[in-house]
Amino acid sequence: MKIAIFSDCYLDLTGGIVSTINAQKAALENLGHEVEIFSTGFLKTKRELDALARKNIYQVPSCKWFFRGLTPVSRRPGIIEKWLEEEHPELRDFDIFYVHYESGCSIAGLRLAKKLKIPSVQVMHGREDMGESMIIPLGLRTIVASFLNWFHSWYMPHKVTVSRDDYLANTAAKAKMWTLMVNHANYADLVLTPSEHFRKKLLHYGVKRPVKVFPNAFPDSKFPDKPEVKTLGPGEEIRMIWHSRASAEKRIMPFLQALKKLTVDYRLDVYGGGGELGKARRFASRNGMNVIFHGNTDFGKVCEAIKKADLDVLVSYNFDTFGMTLIEAEAYGVPVFFCDPDMREVVPEGSFVLSKNETPAAMAAALEKLANEPGRIREMSEIMIKNRKEILVSRRIIKLIEMFEELKKG
Repeated sequence: MKIAIFSDCYLDLTGGIVSTINAQKAALENLGHEVEIFSTGFLKTKRELDALARKNIYQVPSCKWFFRGLTPVSRRPGIIEKWLEEEHPELRDFDIFYVHYESGCSIAGLRLAKKLKIPSVQVMHGREDMGESMIIPLGLRTIVASFLNWFHSWYMPHKVTVSRDDYLANTAAKAKMWTLMVNHANYADLVLTPSEHFRKKLLHYGVKRPVKVFPNAFPDSKFPDKPEVKTLGPGEEIRMIWHSRASAEKRIMPFLQALKKLTVDYRLDVYGGGGELGKARRFASRNGMNVIFHGNTDFGKVCEAIKKADLDVLVSYNFDTFGMTLIEAEAYGVPVFFCDPDMREVVPEGSFVLSKNETPAAMAAALEKLANEPGRIREMSEIMIKNRKEILVSRRIIKLIEMFEELKKG
């Protein structure tokens, strides 16, 4: 098959979407499929663009000086659509347009698929309602959400309007972001989500297209051969690792507040950047905490650090739809800690510590209990190792290909 991938989150970025696309591209190509990636990116030289093209990766027209924080921004979808038709006429012969995210490049990919009568698959990765709420200051949230909704409706019809409610759309801004997400999903022929809980939420708010669950996976090329079972002796220091963004939506500050309450020995290694990295560093330093900040680090070095940890940490709440860090921990047989019950879906039962709720006090209590029952580390690690081959992308990609083939048949 010939598969075109479109994403606003890929070039010049790190994170779950990037890892997912890289793993799937490699797996598809290993099976003989042709894959081309189209993505927004920062300004590059011709030599850099040519190097990407040799890997079948192409940067779509992108803003030169306007960014969302450290994230590149595409030109208007109409400009990208025209560029795709002129610069990549081969797309007319592709079998599937595989779209990630919901911004300019992604919009252009879905629109072009409809124009060329090529089946389209939209992956709904994240909770844009929560993302907008976390990133945008309180007084501007409704204004920004309204603008994004209005801009999106220029290119895709908004046949569904999500009203404010007492569930997930409990503010005007969140209702508008759900309106954007639902109508974007409804423009595709097939919708994929990484988890069942997110699938149910999309259906609840009005997605009418078929929605199927396709979990994220770990790349075969980086899969460790024989990870050791983790152990923790009585009174030993708990070695924890954080390799998500150091940001408000990932809740690094509440976790540091939880660590401050601990009476047991611990060490936390933090890998990754983010909007609250400076704040987190100052808090840890001011309180004399055993927290080491490594900043943005090569994925290979992060994997080496995961291997040495007793516990992997992801404490986002009502935000993540899957949690790639959890399966990265599973690959190395490392137990995980989280406070969002939705994350139980990602890793095997018995391999995690779930705090009673998302508060620092509850997280601290769960960690104290674990320290007083160190044998649980071995038990959880053994479960991770027993089940870890299920997360290999080479195993999960077969289901994706089957869905593509079914969609081609109509």
